[in-house]
Amino acid sequence: MKKPSIGIALLAALALAALLACPLLGMKFIPYHATGQELDILLGIRLPRVLCAFAAGSMLALSGMAFQALFRNPLATPFTLGVSSGAALGAALFIRFGFAFAILGISGVSLAAFVGALLSILLVYGLTKLKGGFSTPTLLLAGIAISFFFSSLILFIQYISGTTHSFRIVHWMMGTLATTDYGKLANLLPFFVTGTLLLAFLHREMNLFMVGEDLAVSRGVDTGLVKKLIFLAASLMVGGVVAVCGPIGFVGMMSPHICRLLVGADHRRLLPATLLFGGLFLTVCDTLSRMLIAPAEVPVGILTALLGGPFFIWLLLNRKSNLEL
Repeated sequence: MKKPSIGIALLAALALAALLACPLLGMKFIPYHATGQELDILLGIRLPRVLCAFAAGSMLALSGMAFQALFRNPLATPFTLGVSSGAALGAALFIRFGFAFAILGISGVSLAAFVGALLSILLVYGLTKLKGGFSTPTLLLAGIAISFFFSSLILFIQYISGTTHSFRIVHWMMGTLATTDYGKLANLLPFFVTGTLLLAFLHREMNLFMVGEDLAVSRGVDTGLVKKLIFLAASLMVGGVVAVCGPIGFVGMMSPHICRLLVGADHRRLLPATLLFGGLFLTVCDTLSRMLIAPAEVPVGILTALLGGPFFIWLLLNRKSNLEL
């Protein structure tokens, strides 16, 4: 698109329309002037779910944008560094041992998943520091190693679990927004606000990283510190989302790339566009997941994967797929 501002304005309008329209849709259309039980469903169930979907989609998209800039690779995803696998391991252990508790209104499985995500972040960071410095290739290799190791542990836990526990683990790992409410939205917001502000503050540095670390150093950027901040902001956002919603794939890979086609690669414009598109995309996908086989629903992680697979193939085959400014 020739004028990035037009693209951002269009995304903002579509996002607002989705936030207003999607709570009305489901197994039954419920208007805003509804009363009684229908109004309770609209305001108490559908509205917080739509808001959670928008926040989670935005966070995953922004994390993908950050990792793609950090690794200078449009195929990087929010789960590249094993944060998703760590969260899934925490949730799998919680389910396997049959725990059932909540702390300050936060469910135990969400807490366990977030602890697993933090463990993954600490391990990746520690392995990278042991190697010396904080180089991008070492960070990537450490993340892949941790991801494979945790995924193997999850498979082992599933294998030794009974049918009920194994089904719960698999269902959680599909990624769903079915149990979200205002409490879980409140759990997401601190990560959303903190991560977004930090990445917005680092937009110039991410632009320089896409060109090359040497140029960033020549412009006076403390690359080691900036990489740590990007890694921390993106990983905590992913950990927060996965803890609440489970692993939802492909949002963070597709959204930044599509937005580059709309507004260009300058992060001053790419960041708000990615935030809006990621939230819009997951909100629409979640609404469709509630309607496709109503009264049952498809976990939204399955739907995003079905859409992401063909997109991934197109991205691999498209010669114009790059991160050049």
